[in-house]
Amino acid sequence: MLLRHRDFRWFWVGETVNRFGSSVSTVALPLIAVSVLQATTFQVGLLSAAAWLPWLLIGLPVGAWVDRWSRRPIMQLSSAISLVLFASIPLAARAEVLTIEWLLAIAVLTGIASVFFQTAYTAYLPNLLPQADQAEGNAKLHGSASAAQIAGVGCGGLIVQAAGAVNGMYVDASTFLIALLCISAIRYREPRQQNTTHTPLATEVLAGLRLVAGDVWLRTLTIFGAVSNLGLMGYQSIIVVFLVREIGVSPGVVGALIAIASSGGVVGAFLGRRVATAIGTARATLFFELALPALAMLIPLTSKGPGLALYTVGAFCIGVGVVAGNTIKSTFRQSYCPPELRGRLAASTSFLNYGTIPLGALLGGALGQVLGLRTALWITTAGVPLAGLVLLFSPIRRQRDLPSGELVAVGSVDSRLPR
Repeated sequence: MLLRHRDFRWFWVGETVNRFGSSVSTVALPLIAVSVLQATTFQVGLLSAAAWLPWLLIGLPVGAWVDRWSRRPIMQLSSAISLVLFASIPLAARAEVLTIEWLLAIAVLTGIASVFFQTAYTAYLPNLLPQADQAEGNAKLHGSASAAQIAGVGCGGLIVQAAGAVNGMYVDASTFLIALLCISAIRYREPRQQNTTHTPLATEVLAGLRLVAGDVWLRTLTIFGAVSNLGLMGYQSIIVVFLVREIGVSPGVVGALIAIASSGGVVGAFLGRRVATAIGTARATLFFELALPALAMLIPLTSKGPGLALYTVGAFCIGVGVVAGNTIKSTFRQSYCPPELRGRLAASTSFLNYGTIPLGALLGGALGQVLGLRTALWITTAGVPLAGLVLLFSPIRRQRDLPSGELVAVGSVDSRLPR
């Protein structure tokens, strides 16, 4: 059992606490902007977008940098920077210099730290665990990440209510201190890089993109992720407004419904590896990413009273499918990609996948404004299972399992196509 693996335990706790802190900040920062700085709706939206902006600005070069350096120090430095930045918010408020511009800068800088942490964490796990344990490790990490996000969103409001919007950031900052201590407790040290050549950064970035574009398996999964995020963020960006204004649900009940629905991610982390073992990784990917998310179409049918269960069931099944699918795909990429390119692969796929997140949010808001909230939900939730057609019309549908073993022909089309 991986729980007996000392270094993995520390890594698991550190990454989970980091996710918890990030989730708390997604609630706390907008509350500070609204309640303390009287920010406009546009400014609050800009604050949310600022956290994702670094993926578009530096996501690709970070992958190349991570492949050049040891990953553990990167995660330590990222946690330390987030600790200092979030702690600066109450200090700035005490000095009466806190502004919306300050919060925007914090959101961008902590977003940069998150890009480095997430990219390094993805590339570090295959070094920490043998290949036979990576599926279990990914399941535990994805499951705890989902639980941490649920708890973080719920606790964010409670922390702000108990300590105040600004002082609550001390609690948020402390989570990154815990993450820093956990990662520092890991004894495993990566072997020194033997490559002494200095390849131009642009060349290494292009190598990561060619790896994704030139391999049918990686290309298919990346395109699917980008298209899927359009639908996911499209409906998620307007669901709170829909529940409050169209259905008449109180804010407290909205939070409870979203928390229940989000718990599907924990179930997905539990089921992903087990279903993949029973029916094959390729078939399980189709089930979790196409068949199960079809229940997203229940969400626009949501109504008052018992009809609220339609939203809960639909969103819960989406959560199961997304996290289970991510668990399977993460394990596949880690075993399939050469070690020296794992950072660039993580950055390239994240750049392309996360780049559609702000577009999806803008799409959902625009459709809701022009066509109405329920119509917008029909369109955006339909996009969730429709994205699975990318997988259905790919070689994945003819396979029981995704390829095993490491990719040899980097940057070229993989020759191991279905027969």
